[in-house]
Amino acid sequence: MALNRSRAAARRRRWTAVLGATALAVGGGALAAPAGATTTSQSVEFPTRCVPPPIAGIPPIEGVTTAEITVDKPSPKVGETVTVTYTVTKPAASNPVDLALPADIMTPSGKVVLGGAQTGQVTVTGPKKNPPVPGKGSFPAFSMTGTFTATAAGSITLSPGDYNIHTSYLMELDTPCTVLNPPAPVSETVVASPVTNPNTRTLQLDSASGDPGVRVTVSGSKFTPLAEVTVVGRAGGAETADRMTVTTDAEGGFAARLKVNDPATTGIVAYEGAAWDPEKGAGPAAYKVIVPAPPNSQTITAAVTAGELSMTQAGDAVQLSSVDFGAGGAATGALQTVTVKDFRGGPAGWSLTGKVTDFSGPGGAIGAGNLSWTPACTAKAGSPSACSAGSAGPVGSGGATLASTPNGTLTGGEFTVDAGLSLDVPAFTAPGSYAGVLTLTLS
Repeated sequence: MALNRSRAAARRRRWTAVLGATALAVGGGALAAPAGATTTSQSVEFPTRCVPPPIAGIPPIEGVTTAEITVDKPSPKVGETVTVTYTVTKPAASNPVDLALPADIMTPSGKVVLGGAQTGQVTVTGPKKNPPVPGKGSFPAFSMTGTFTATAAGSITLSPGDYNIHTSYLMELDTPCTVLNPPAPVSETVVASPVTNPNTRTLQLDSASGDPGVRVTVSGSKFTPLAEVTVVGRAGGAETADRMTVTTDAEGGFAARLKVNDPATTGIVAYEGAAWDPEKGAGPAAYKVIVPAPPNSQTITAAVTAGELSMTQAGDAVQLSSVDFGAGGAATGALQTVTVKDFRGGPAGWSLTGKVTDFSGPGGAIGAGNLSWTPACTAKAGSPSACSAGSAGPVGSGGATLASTPNGTLTGGEFTVDAGLSLDVPAFTAPGSYAGVLTLTLS
C-alpha cells in the first residue's frame, strides 16, 4: 500500500509539473521587445486558439492575444534586409495552477505575415529566456525576431501570425497557437523604395582650354549602351549655346568633337535624357574659352583644383551611461562628432551610414537592434550643399543613414555630424561592461 501511495503521489507531482509547463507554453514569457520600434508600429489584438499537448489534458484555450511588430528599417531599398521583431505583449492565457514556474524554460517561434507590395511569411524565433512565473500569475511578454529581404517597391504590411511555444520543463512540449480569422490586423508598415544604382559615368576632355571655335574632344564612359547623350557647355548652372548629341557604343562609351564658341562656357557636361540629371550625367569638366586680349593688356588666370570627399571623427570611443541591474533601461551617450569635407566640386552628393555589432559582455550579448540614435547634421556657412540628418531610430547590424546631401548642379562644403545614442539594456542583464563596434561608411 505504501508503494502504491508513493506511485500515486509521483503521478500527481508529474501531472502538476506537466500542467504548469503547458500553461507557460500557452502564455509565454521573456524579455520585452528591444528598443528601436518605429513610430508607425501599433499594438494590435486578435483572437487566438492555443492547443496544449495532449499529455496535459487541458482543452484548447481561446482568448485574445495582444502583440506588436517593429522593424529596424521602416524605409528599406529593394534588396535590403529588414529585421523584424514580433512581440506578444499579452498572451491569451495566464498560469492556471498554483505551481510557480521556473525561469528560462520557454523558446518561442512564429510567423509574421507580409502583405501589400510583397507577400509571404517571415520566420521569427526567440531566445530561451523568461523570468519565473508565480502560480496563477500573469505571463510576461516574449519577443521573436527574424529577417526578410525587400523584393518589391511600395508599402509592405506586417501582421502577427501563428506562433508556437516550446517548453523544456521535465519534458519537451510544444503548444501551437493559431490566429483565428486570419490575417490578424496590420501592426507595422514599411515602404520599400526602388534600388538606386550609383552613378559611375565619367567625362574627360583632351584640352582644358581653346580659342573660340576650336573643337574639343569629349570622351565619356559607363553611360547606358546605345543611348543618346547630350554634350553641352556650361556657365555655372546654366547651359550655353555649345551643344551636340552623340550615341554611345555597345559598352556605354563615346567620343564627341564639340565646337566651343561661347566665351561664357566654363565647363562641359554630358547627360542622357531631355535635360540635365545628375543621376544620368557626368561633369562638369572644366574648360576655358580663350578670348584674344586687346592690345596692351594682360590676361590673368587662376585655377581651382578639385579635392576629395573625406571625413574625420573626434574620437574612437564612446562611454554610455550606466544602468542598474534589475531595472535596465536606456544607457545614453553621444556619438563622437564626425566632420565631413566634400571638396570634389562636382554634382554628386554623399551619404554617411553606420552599422553596429552586438554588444558582448559577461552576460552574453545585447542585440545590435537595441542601439538607437538621433542624428543631427549642420552645414558650415557658405557650403553649396544642404545637409540632411538621418531618421531617428535603431542602427542595427543592417545599418542606417546618419546624414546625407543630395545631388545637384554643384555640390560640396563642410559638415558637422552628431547623434545622441541610446542602448536599451534588458532589466536583468548580468553586471559588467558590454561593448559593440559602430562602423561608419562615407560614400
